[in-house]
Amino acid sequence: MNSFRMLALSLVAVACGAFRVRALDRPDITFKVFQFPADKIPRIDGNVDDWAMVPDDYAIRMDQFVDDEGGHGKADPKNLDVKVRVGWVKGLNRLFFLYEAYDNYWDFSRPDLHNDTFEIVVDGDASGGPLIDKGHKEFWKPEVVGAPAATPDDRISVEDAHWAIHGVHAQNYHIFTPAKDKDWCMAWGSPTWIKELPWANAACAYDFKPGEPGRLVLEFWITPFDYAGPEGPQRAVESVLTENKIIGLGFAVIDYDDVNKPHRDFWNLSRHHMMYGDASYLCAFKLMPLEPQFHKPIEAQWSWKVVDMDRRLVAFKDLSYGQVTGWKWDFGDGETSTERNPIHQYKKPITPVVILDIEGPAGTARRSKVWDVSLK
Repeated sequence: MNSFRMLALSLVAVACGAFRVRALDRPDITFKVFQFPADKIPRIDGNVDDWAMVPDDYAIRMDQFVDDEGGHGKADPKNLDVKVRVGWVKGLNRLFFLYEAYDNYWDFSRPDLHNDTFEIVVDGDASGGPLIDKGHKEFWKPEVVGAPAATPDDRISVEDAHWAIHGVHAQNYHIFTPAKDKDWCMAWGSPTWIKELPWANAACAYDFKPGEPGRLVLEFWITPFDYAGPEGPQRAVESVLTENKIIGLGFAVIDYDDVNKPHRDFWNLSRHHMMYGDASYLCAFKLMPLEPQFHKPIEAQWSWKVVDMDRRLVAFKDLSYGQVTGWKWDFGDGETSTERNPIHQYKKPITPVVILDIEGPAGTARRSKVWDVSLK
């Protein structure tokens, strides 16, 4: 494929995505993503101990899934019982997952797509819109009376549309549960590299054979991308994860019960089966702040930004935790301030030690930054 054409198509896809209207499924509920403390990042080893700190109300269970293929109504825990927890770490653009499941028949002996599967779709900026090639009207002819519902536009090949669109602005992972003699998942679309380190990692623990019942633990993390192209990570743009941000996320459990038959049950967190190919059908997940028990009663923290380098003007922002009633800034040049978010002008080039002292009903705290603020 012509590289210039691929680039042009990619830019068209990004431009079209910029004007999508956000629309996420299940407006009655916003699911929560647990924030792990920076010193308690879960180890990817298939052991659930790291997740013991996650409160129970973060867990998503089978009674919150919809059976959108089989018509069986509520799930029978004697046949299939699933619990999912999702986490994140402030400062890392990663989503952590713990998937725990009991199945009365684990189907995973074949080398193809016929495999019990945990399928997830993530849209890190919640922009919505199609993430598979056939979903993009820009690359398919309009419907006409008597014509097939989806016919490719012969001016753009299906192959070029696939490479420019499929999995670029939102990503779909078919995670095999368990993966026997195959990669841990299929990254469905053009950026297949997203399932490899350093963008993803996974571990699975189980003790059953194909066709047997048993319990499985799957632990993994992925990196969501606002742009992930087929050319590799050199032009990729990670989704920036921040406190209280809403992301689009959906997952489904695909359950086979006969290795020789194509029938499957498809349990979906979204009410729309097409969530696998259109991020507008995903659910809203909120990246939660740290739970109070992981904070000290009062903690000092702050950030800074150069407003005008020529004038050596710096804006300081208080990011402290707890009930704070007083602030004292030492700018490292002999000047101080008691404002919460001061703007300070340095009179000469300097690389100072800047200190913030805070106080409140719970006591006092201090945070200094050594030579971070450089104005030379």
